[in-house]
Amino acid sequence: MHVLAYGAQAGDQPLESLRIERRHPGPDDVLIEIAYCGICHSDLHQVRGEWAGTKFPCVPGHEIVGRVAAVGRQVIGFAPGDRVGVGCIVDSCKQCQECAEGLENYCDGMIGTYNFATPDAPGWTLGGYSQAIVVHQRYVLRIRHPEAQLAAVAPLLCAGITTWSPLRHWQAGPGKKVGVVGIGGLGHMGIKLAHALGAQVVAFTTSQSKREAAKSLGADDVVISSDAGQMAAHLQSFDLIINTVAAPHDLDALLVLLKRDGAMVLVGAPASPHPAPNVFNLIMKRRTLAGSMIGGIAQTQEMLDFCAEHGIVADIELIAAQHINQAYERMLRGDVQYRFVIDNATLAPTATPTRP
Repeated sequence: MHVLAYGAQAGDQPLESLRIERRHPGPDDVLIEIAYCGICHSDLHQVRGEWAGTKFPCVPGHEIVGRVAAVGRQVIGFAPGDRVGVGCIVDSCKQCQECAEGLENYCDGMIGTYNFATPDAPGWTLGGYSQAIVVHQRYVLRIRHPEAQLAAVAPLLCAGITTWSPLRHWQAGPGKKVGVVGIGGLGHMGIKLAHALGAQVVAFTTSQSKREAAKSLGADDVVISSDAGQMAAHLQSFDLIINTVAAPHDLDALLVLLKRDGAMVLVGAPASPHPAPNVFNLIMKRRTLAGSMIGGIAQTQEMLDFCAEHGIVADIELIAAQHINQAYERMLRGDVQYRFVIDNATLAPTATPTRP
């Protein structure tokens, strides 16, 4: 079946309206009418060919929320009309140890929501900047937030789980001091989630103007990372630092803030490498420098349920599909608080565009 979408024909071309093909639902498939799709910074990198291997036409989008339109005969637990979501994963091998443990995000055969090889036409996955998507039931997530919050739930499918997973793995909670570096799409969710888990939360930013915003998100303290005195006041005090910055920067300035056995987890993905850290900043206090990539399906559902229970959503700006290219330019300038979300109803040519 054919649906309308927004994507690019080449890395140096703007996104435009496209017509794409979706497979007809099989026995285990769920057909989802997409209501909203968040815009992730990785969408921009991939669609512009800044990351290797982009296949064109490229239709980005892995922060998908909508409603079930139809289900295959073997689908259990989903019915037409249900509010559902799809994140960064639409398939995996289902046989490896990672899949058995619910860590599909680390499966070597994981298939991402867009730009991954698949038997379906055109030969690679096409994402959520589209009217509909067909997904195996294993990778469909239930949304328990109220209808009015549906658009603001979309970024939880990437920004939410990307910060939730390391917070849970390193056991953030009461009695733990957690730093969040960067107050953007990822960082604002990290602050909200760490605060809701009961941790003491310190936000790091280079912008004095973001101090009050960070506190309103749940930060107990805000450190201007360019201020040596403010940084020194937190030496050897953090159990965990979630680093969301997607640009190369000095990791040593943050590693020394960890206490013994503390961990800094990188979740931002810069296009070029960070400067290599001083190994003595790791070995002298048995500190850990780690990475983390989204989360498995069960953990993503856990995060969504936690957010529904605690009333947590992303702070968003809703846009029409026709304004995606402008949103990309604004995102590069940091001109959004904190995540753009596409109103997918505006993909239809007769739809009234959402105000930019």
